Amino acid sequence: MEVIKISPRGYCYGVVDALKIVRQAAKDSTLPRPIYIIGQIIHNRHAIEELSGMGIITLDGPNRLTILEQVKEGTVIFTAHGVSPIVKLSAKERGLHCIDATCPDVTVTHDLVRDLVAKGYYILYIGKKGHPEPEGVIGEVPGHASLIETEADVDALTLTAEQEQKLAVSTQTTLSWWDTQRVIQYIKACYPHTEVFVDICRATQTRQEAVAEQAKGADLTIVVGDPRSNNTNRLVQVSEELAGVPAVRIEDLSQLKEEWLQGKKRVAVTAGASTPSQLTRAVIRFLEEYQPPA
Repeated sequence: MEVIKISPRGYCYGVVDALKIVRQAAKDSTLPRPIYIIGQIIHNRHAIEELSGMGIITLDGPNRLTILEQVKEGTVIFTAHGVSPIVKLSAKERGLHCIDATCPDVTVTHDLVRDLVAKGYYILYIGKKGHPEPEGVIGEVPGHASLIETEADVDALTLTAEQEQKLAVSTQTTLSWWDTQRVIQYIKACYPHTEVFVDICRATQTRQEAVAEQAKGADLTIVVGDPRSNNTNRLVQVSEELAGVPAVRIEDLSQLKEEWLQGKKRVAVTAGASTPSQLTRAVIRFLEEYQPPA
């Protein structure tokens, strides 16, 4: 079997930095204990389990402020996805030691929306509902932004005449240019004067472009990553929609079903930006050594 090792794949620099921050915190005996992560530091179960073994407690839920209410003392780490100012303020008011592991690309978006709102804009933020990144960004400018995922969300907007006068679009960093263009075009059709500021993470875009190009001609694409990872799930769609290759997502080698490989001669492998490299390497090794049943 020919294995196409799509590159780039796996960890981006924001994930690497966030994990480094948490591991350093675990080793720092001067930090107040316990040490909590408010939300999943990255969307990968295996990485979280590794940190749990180092004594780091992950508290997860749909709302960061609600999660924080569980913490009475110690240190809190804010995830790579970023948090809103009210979460940071609440943590400080509780006397907690705070460590910020927000990805620099996400910080750029936080700064952008604050600056735009200060200039009188209302923000139409394109992102995934239920994802922590939009929660943090929109929390920067409460009352001055709406979360848009589909065209239906644009139709459902109830903007005041003042808000309509100055509109700006910003985006979740872990989407891609392809993800956002349809909705941006619809917004522009409804509100032609809208200004567009696309803050796509380059790592997300390049990984999707790599799949769109390098998976062509394969019989199957295997995407290694966590089901909660937005960029991982999007790689499956990119393979199917842009490369024309069926794809499956697995968390690790244990989820790979041999029946998927029946009749396959060329298999492409990639991984989400929050997938530990050893998980992907194990899948590649298995495929390279795989011998179909006689």
